[in-house]
Amino acid sequence: MALRKTTTRAAVLASRYQTRGRKTGATSDAQNGPLAAENLTKGCNEVPSRKRSSVKIEEDEACGSPKTLKSDDSPSTDISGCKQEPLDLKEEPITSKDDCASWSPANWMRIVENIRKMRKDVPAPVDTMGCDMCHDKEESPAIQRYQILVSLMLSSQTKDQVTFAAMGRLRGHGLTPENMIATDESVLQELIKPVGFYKRKAIYIKKASQILLDSFGGDIPESVEELCKLPGVGPKMAHICMNSAWNVVSGIGVDTHVHRISQRLGWLPPDVIRKRKKLENLTPEDTRIALESWLPRDLWSEVNHLLVGFGQTICKPVGPMCSECLNCSICPASKIKW
Repeated sequence: MALRKTTTRAAVLASRYQTRGRKTGATSDAQNGPLAAENLTKGCNEVPSRKRSSVKIEEDEACGSPKTLKSDDSPSTDISGCKQEPLDLKEEPITSKDDCASWSPANWMRIVENIRKMRKDVPAPVDTMGCDMCHDKEESPAIQRYQILVSLMLSSQTKDQVTFAAMGRLRGHGLTPENMIATDESVLQELIKPVGFYKRKAIYIKKASQILLDSFGGDIPESVEELCKLPGVGPKMAHICMNSAWNVVSGIGVDTHVHRISQRLGWLPPDVIRKRKKLENLTPEDTRIALESWLPRDLWSEVNHLLVGFGQTICKPVGPMCSECLNCSICPASKIKW
């Protein structure tokens, strides 16, 4: 599937708005409302247009660098409008929480409350087909945790509807570590197809299942560090898995929706963007560290589900429905002509 090259104009405006708001000392919602409209209008006139092109990408297994997709292993992805998340992100972020010290975005509480209202009124695929809805609740706790992990491995660069259907086929086949190891790789590929990168994910599932049997008695690890050692598991999956499988909030899971919307809303500190030099160089890990530096911990568990559903229904990758968004008057991205 051809993906539109990342556009970061919204994040540029968001960064400029946040920086200008701080310089003028505008910090409250009442102060920032008029300031937002004035600065965003100026920002739209200052940001040059970017040419758009269609590219095909696949993240290299070793280093996450792009390469051409093979026709028989194309992903079923949401066009993100921002840099795609690698299948197995092991890269260390250059962002630290020191880069975000004493910083928080304008109007963020109003924005969160408005998104809650919109999510309540408009159901999203993640509400009924998300990774925490794909496991068999009649199975033992250990098998349920294993199935949650597998659903997360399948979900990378794949729509919830496709992941949910693939998990149904796997469960019908018998989704246990033992059975996945015994299943021929070609059979496993057919069971999970057409999830994104299904051939590689079939390999990851078999390898991870063997590790879980050998080292964890068929259960899954209880820490982000150990989860990230499994093939095909990156920080986003690990943090969501800790929350969904172990009921432990270890961090914010940043997928393509959270990554994109955080840029559009101006939720990334200007220092973080400057350190990466270009917005398109920001990784999901940069976004996670930035969000965790200012977002209250009691919201960490909620924010992924909140923004994913919002990104699926209103703040879409292509053609966001700004006119229907309750944050239209205070969102930097709403001034862009999509």
